[in-house]
Amino acid sequence: MKLAEIQNLVKAPKSNFNSFGKYKYRSKEDILEAVKQVVNSLGFSITVQDEVVLLGNRFYIKATAILTDGKERYEATGWAREAETKKGMDESQITGATASYAGKYALGNLFALDDTKDQDALNNHSDDWGDTIKGCKTLAELTELYNQNKSQVDNDDRLKKLFAEQKTKVK
Repeated sequence: MKLAEIQNLVKAPKSNFNSFGKYKYRSKEDILEAVKQVVNSLGFSITVQDEVVLLGNRFYIKATAILTDGKERYEATGWAREAETKKGMDESQITGATASYAGKYALGNLFALDDTKDQDALNNHSDDWGDTIKGCKTLAELTELYNQNKSQVDNDDRLKKLFAEQKTKVK
């Protein structure tokens, strides 16, 4: 089965509600549950692998979602930056939350989940993105970040602008 067919079958509704921000969202766990219901019966398995990456002076989690049936293999990545501090969380919880967030985006990228109405789009974490992009000190770092998030960046004019601005500043 081709990835496009699987993407068409996976439906991950936003079944959670954030009462503070007043928005619906889907979690990494919601996406995984929806994916497993489709892919397991087709002989595929899904995994998400996390890697801690130091870019500049900040730590990021690079999550890679991997879909395979032993012959075919599809993968996509998602990135998230660890906050230096977060009220009410210890360091391991911050890392775990960051990994979950990166994994959510890796899965969203792999299964082409539309986030245009996602709270992350509405909330516009572009400040986080701005810091992430500005944290790239070399063209190689910036290019890697762009390549890993190409589909998300290409659909967001603000992110395109941030990448273009940083590209003029790095060597």
